[in-house]
Amino acid sequence: MGKLVYLMNVSLDGYVETLDHSLDWMPVIEEVHRWFSDRSRETDAFLYGRRLYEVMNAYWPTAESDPTATDYTIDYARVWNATPKIVFSTSLARVEGNSRLVSGDVGDVLARLRAEFPGELSVAGPTLAAEFIRRGLIDEYRLVVHPVVLGAGLPFFPGLDTPVDLRLTETRRFASGAIYLRYVPV
Repeated sequence: MGKLVYLMNVSLDGYVETLDHSLDWMPVIEEVHRWFSDRSRETDAFLYGRRLYEVMNAYWPTAESDPTATDYTIDYARVWNATPKIVFSTSLARVEGNSRLVSGDVGDVLARLRAEFPGELSVAGPTLAAEFIRRGLIDEYRLVVHPVVLGAGLPFFPGLDTPVDLRLTETRRFASGAIYLRYVPV
């Protein structure tokens, strides 16, 4: 059965994007980018909501032809393009490349995906992840916390009616000052 992992970059105050939906606050750091590529190699499928899928799909399918691309961004592009993407959306009519569109109850869809993919399923995007968090379906929380305070924006965690108790299982400090934190539900 597939393991659902929620992994994203996050600001020190807990946001993944600014109020105007920008990700420009997050610097492209080679060490962190290579680390994300390695984690992506361990992923059987990426789970996206519509908005983050559109952001990712706007660049990564053609990143190898970008004359400003670095070897580590090209490496990530290759991994991203090869990995199946499952897009949860009721508003998209179609998706492209190695992607498939799904809709319906997220718990039911996840149960089918867990049976289909025996390894890691990486949910990206806090709006979609919120649905899984509220139902207690996340198996691991992985945050790369960057030393920046945004003050407002889209939070990594949704508002919850009851606390989610977690146990820290791994940490790593990057030279940039970013910190990786890995938690599992208690």
